[in-house]
Amino acid sequence: MKTRIEWKAGLARRIITPQTPVWLAGYGTRRAPEGILHELWLKVLALEDEGGKRLVLATCDHMGMSKTIYERLYEKVRQRFGLERAEFMLAFSHNHCGPILEDDLVDYYPLDEEQRRLVAEYSVWFEDQTVVAVGEALADLRPARLERGEGHCTFAVNRRENPEAQVQQLIAEGKPFKGAVDHYVPVLAIRGEGEELRGLLFGYACHPTTLNFTYWCGDYPGFAQQDLEARFLGTTAMFFNTCGADQNPLPRRQVIRCQKYGRMLARAVEEVLEGPMQPLGGGARAAFEFVDLDYDELVTRETLKPVAEGQSAVHARWARRLLGLLEAGVEFPTSYPYPVQAWKLGGELLFIALGAEAVVDYSLRFRGEYGKRAWICGYANDMAAYIPSRRVWEEGGYEGGPHLDEYGRPAWRWAGDVEERIALTVHRVVQRAGG
Repeated sequence: MKTRIEWKAGLARRIITPQTPVWLAGYGTRRAPEGILHELWLKVLALEDEGGKRLVLATCDHMGMSKTIYERLYEKVRQRFGLERAEFMLAFSHNHCGPILEDDLVDYYPLDEEQRRLVAEYSVWFEDQTVVAVGEALADLRPARLERGEGHCTFAVNRRENPEAQVQQLIAEGKPFKGAVDHYVPVLAIRGEGEELRGLLFGYACHPTTLNFTYWCGDYPGFAQQDLEARFLGTTAMFFNTCGADQNPLPRRQVIRCQKYGRMLARAVEEVLEGPMQPLGGGARAAFEFVDLDYDELVTRETLKPVAEGQSAVHARWARRLLGLLEAGVEFPTSYPYPVQAWKLGGELLFIALGAEAVVDYSLRFRGEYGKRAWICGYANDMAAYIPSRRVWEEGGYEGGPHLDEYGRPAWRWAGDVEERIALTVHRVVQRAGG
């Protein structure tokens, strides 16, 4: 017997492949585009419950999203559609074969004035495309059934515990990988009144860094979405990165491997669709909060000057910019406003969204606390920096050590209590979203 329809859903999409020679994001170098492997996409899912409560999720094939763009884009969406901040979520895949965006990793790239202009123009164009797509998704709202399920996919490897140079040998010797992983694949199916599959939302915890060449593509999430849309014609497939900050696709650096990982992920989604899925009951609730994450120690003129004169071009750019701000009398903030968001869909799904590059411990923790009804989305709304758990902070290393400089922050490291501050905020927003 069919369940009563308690939702409306709308879907829209836009190609966002740059038409100008803006550089590719990631890896901190000049990466001029040579061509295209496949298109980059912005996709939007709009949901409405029986009481008229609307939620809008936009996903895109970008590496990062600066607070500058997020705030500008949200203000446009608020003015145009009347959405509250809690009702709009922007998720970026962290793909390293997409374009640089304005103010993301502001000191990371050796941009000249021409590139700054191209980046700024592309960023505004992307914002406008997003606003148009949100409008189209809201206009497309139709009766829909929502179903959830979870699969399993295993190509993500904990990069902190498994040096990339040793991975092939470990595989050849049949030895298991070390370290924390979260191989679950959350899947939300959006079906029409006639049970036709209209949309798929799915996630995975892993860096989209299989490729480091200079062709536009969506890395493994792009291939996974392509495979699913070819398998289920007329369906819009959307990807979100869960908490993959310390997870890499290994081995990597070959297109054939990227296609393989995309196919593995798509197959995991297909297996969920082939089995029994749980219908979502009606009712949407949402909550949002910024929490101040403290810096460990602010930089000073004395600590910046050696860096500004050092051999690392990335860090020298950062130090010189901050020295200029200090000379201009700017007082640096002692914390950063970090976004935490929660959506509750019926009684069956709790969607928790964390900003920036959260390590896998966050997903493991919150799924332990809230159960399998909880899906944890990382890389949402603002690419603030790496977000270490307390364990990773104590261990140090790239994700937990002194690397906030690469994100343009006026400090090298977070204070040691970031996990507990985020966890307390998650608990508050979940409670306000109905638990």
